[in-house]
Amino acid sequence: MTHLYPLIAPADCRRPSLKRAFFMGAALGMALLSSQPALAQLQPSAVRITNPADVGMSAARLDKLTTAFNKEIADKALPGVTIMVARKGKIVYSNAIGVRDAAKGDAMSMDSLFRIYSMTKPMASVAAMILVEDGKLQISDPVSKYLPAFKDLTVQTATGTEPARPMTVQDLLRHTSGLGYGEISPNAAFKDALAKAGLYKPGNIDFDARDMTPNEQVSSLSKIPLVRQPGTAWEYSLSTDVLGRVIEAASGKRLGDFMAERIFQPLGMVDTAFYVPAPKMPRLTASFDKDPATGTPFKLIDVSKLPGNDSGGAGAVSSAPDYMRFAQMMLNGGVLDGQRILSRTTVRWMTTDHLGPRIPIAPTPGGNVLFPSLYTFGLGLAVRPSDGLASAPGSEGDYYWGGYAGTIFWVDPKEQIVAVMMMQSPGAMRQYHRNLLRQLVYQAVVD
Repeated sequence: MTHLYPLIAPADCRRPSLKRAFFMGAALGMALLSSQPALAQLQPSAVRITNPADVGMSAARLDKLTTAFNKEIADKALPGVTIMVARKGKIVYSNAIGVRDAAKGDAMSMDSLFRIYSMTKPMASVAAMILVEDGKLQISDPVSKYLPAFKDLTVQTATGTEPARPMTVQDLLRHTSGLGYGEISPNAAFKDALAKAGLYKPGNIDFDARDMTPNEQVSSLSKIPLVRQPGTAWEYSLSTDVLGRVIEAASGKRLGDFMAERIFQPLGMVDTAFYVPAPKMPRLTASFDKDPATGTPFKLIDVSKLPGNDSGGAGAVSSAPDYMRFAQMMLNGGVLDGQRILSRTTVRWMTTDHLGPRIPIAPTPGGNVLFPSLYTFGLGLAVRPSDGLASAPGSEGDYYWGGYAGTIFWVDPKEQIVAVMMMQSPGAMRQYHRNLLRQLVYQAVVD
């Protein structure tokens, strides 16, 4: 099971059992919230509620989101969800629907907290680019400049191993590092080595290495042969976890502390961190015990205490209002409420194609995370190369990413749309819900 199924055409649907699940309709409800308590989560903010018609969207058409997700939650396809949609810097839709925890029955609210898993990656990538702007990092730098243990890496071949070409910071940002993920790699030797190193825990929570220190993670991973030469193919991987260690080395600070100082605090992201302190734990959401479509048990990471390492790839917790502020900053060209996080040119650099015709997508489960969506990849984000081709609406140049438990966001610079959906539903239906959100947001654009 991957951290993220692609937003537009999941590889899962090629398997007959999941194809049926993907097209199931299901779930309960969503009430449109325009109340002040929900909006308070956005303060202080240039992103504010507005009449949808003022920014070219239809309130009646946006209500289709309410109707659709009411049905999904009523049919028990997911326990609850929060959704926020903004256009031209103003919130046009803000909803908390269903329950935070099906076992407890407490209602979802806009300040509910979610394990965002791989939606940590875009934020960690922004952290790296902040260091680029500070002159402390270059994406052409070899990773070994910051992590000496990565100096003499090897690559597994059919007959043994061979020396690896230097892995760069750019390789980490665009997932061309030659690394993989244990839970989706078809390379048995790589999976076995990750498991023995404690970096992959089959039968438990596969990709959770929160008990390791950063040094232990780097030391263990550097001894495992890569699955391919760096720079030769896109494959979803532990790249952003390693990027987090590079950020720590270049900044001299723990990843979570650096991101809090340079991203979360300036943007007013008051609920985003790498663990949930005790007073906030009642706001943490939970998944169903089992996947409603397949019956597979769900297991989510424990975020109740400070982890041994801050996972740049899958470790953060956030809320819809917090992540909306991050995404709106990106749409604004790196600034929100007068707080400049990145330059406009750096945001543009991150959100353009960094694969080109020379770097293919690996024909593996790790490659299939991206390939079926027909998106390419920038620096930490998937980027849409054209208006057409993909099986869900969007615009050339829009960019997105999501997380294992169903969370998703995207930014559309052409239409000036930002959308965030938070849920804890890591199973077969999550891609259906992501596509449903996207198509219902775009059909509400009338001007």
